[in-house]
Amino acid sequence: MKTFYKILIAAIAAALCVPAFAGLSPKYPCSDGMVLQQNTKALIWGHGDAGKTVKVTTSWDKASYSATVAEDGVWRIYAATPSASYNHYDIQVKCGSEKYTINDVLIGEVWVASGQSNMEMPLRGFYNCPVENSNYVIANPAGADNVRMFTVGIDPQYEPVSDVAITRGWEKAAPGAVAEMSATAYFFAEQLNRSLDVPVGILALPRGGARVESWLPRATVEGYGTEDCSPEGQEKLLDYTRAYVMYNGMEQPVKGYTARGFIWYQGCSNIRHANEYPERLKNMVDLWRKDIGLGDIPFYQVQIAPYIFDKTENDTVGARLREAQDKACGIISNCDIVCTNDLVLPIERYNIHPSQKRTVGVRLALMALNKTYGMKEIAYCGPRFDRKKFHVDGTTAIVGFTTNEFGICRNWGLEGFEIAGEDRVFHAATAEFHWQTNEVFLTSPNVPKPVAVRYCFKDFQIGNLIGGNELPCFPFRTDEW
Repeated sequence: MKTFYKILIAAIAAALCVPAFAGLSPKYPCSDGMVLQQNTKALIWGHGDAGKTVKVTTSWDKASYSATVAEDGVWRIYAATPSASYNHYDIQVKCGSEKYTINDVLIGEVWVASGQSNMEMPLRGFYNCPVENSNYVIANPAGADNVRMFTVGIDPQYEPVSDVAITRGWEKAAPGAVAEMSATAYFFAEQLNRSLDVPVGILALPRGGARVESWLPRATVEGYGTEDCSPEGQEKLLDYTRAYVMYNGMEQPVKGYTARGFIWYQGCSNIRHANEYPERLKNMVDLWRKDIGLGDIPFYQVQIAPYIFDKTENDTVGARLREAQDKACGIISNCDIVCTNDLVLPIERYNIHPSQKRTVGVRLALMALNKTYGMKEIAYCGPRFDRKKFHVDGTTAIVGFTTNEFGICRNWGLEGFEIAGEDRVFHAATAEFHWQTNEVFLTSPNVPKPVAVRYCFKDFQIGNLIGGNELPCFPFRTDEW
């Protein structure tokens, strides 16, 4: 209860619009070392005394902007940014006799990275959960001007707050300095930098264990009618699963910071509510896009990895959430998802933080390079089940796939397929790949008349069907049981 009263006092102060700062000062993430989005009008802001006029001058073009400090004690301008480069710029801010300078500003590509613990997981790893080759990466990072990251510290709030409470500021990818950066976001940024040869900035705001409802406003969650949204009701939940508190304490303080798009790795905390997940994720994306104000900017997800959530690997709560993530792509514009079915080891079946974060980040980058930056020669998606190509021929179930021009890798010994008859009992299937048609023929002595097929549709099941581009097949099912 002591925690609740502290939060309540802070909420009352916020409601009374008591500014946290007096006089002219920076407002995160507009601070030294920041990266601004290229070729756009990028939001720059700071603190000041309400009603006063602030003059902002950008060194890249010597342009000046004027802004009036609003009642909340924040001034805002949108500055025209040039094409990306490794030039170091500064921004001069003046108000009467007061002034300060934002130093070491880079112009490049900016992405927002959020989600739960697999996005939060730093390059150094978690206790008992390593990141593969982390020591090498920490000792040999991308470079101080190649990748920079601003991490919003964990700050759950029952009322919206306007300022970042906890942060290390903009961190540069210099030797030793990257250990605390989000591993997935870092590897995404590193690959973008290598391919585009421009600075890449990441605005990271992940929170381990957070539900999608944690990143939505209270009024939105109340509208679902599925939980007690009062602070007293939320206090009964685990702190990291509480609704709307991350939105208030972590998204609101940085909302509107200009970015090219979002990368998102979340879903494990919503496995019991897969049916509601697509629409709620869409609500979040719509809101976050509106806050930035650049339309339907890209939203790229990571499929949650195989993991035994309940008692056995045969359970399907995780599989149904993966399916929900995929369905979300169908209702969210400019949205896609990368598959991680092959990025766990058998020894990681009880480790919700698998170690292969580099490949996760790189796959997100491949998707962005193809879909956002127009590098169509870069493959970003493996085979997907094509429902129109599913049929049964006697004792054989036949499934076809959508693929790129490279088709499916013609390997024998395919694993991960199951078939079931009218009894709805699934059995491991013998899989024969027909490369001429990109079809897999499935049989089982235990299923004389198959009616349904599943591929890796379990909490923990690793398949080995990959495309000719080396990217994995997405888990799927043909039934709706």
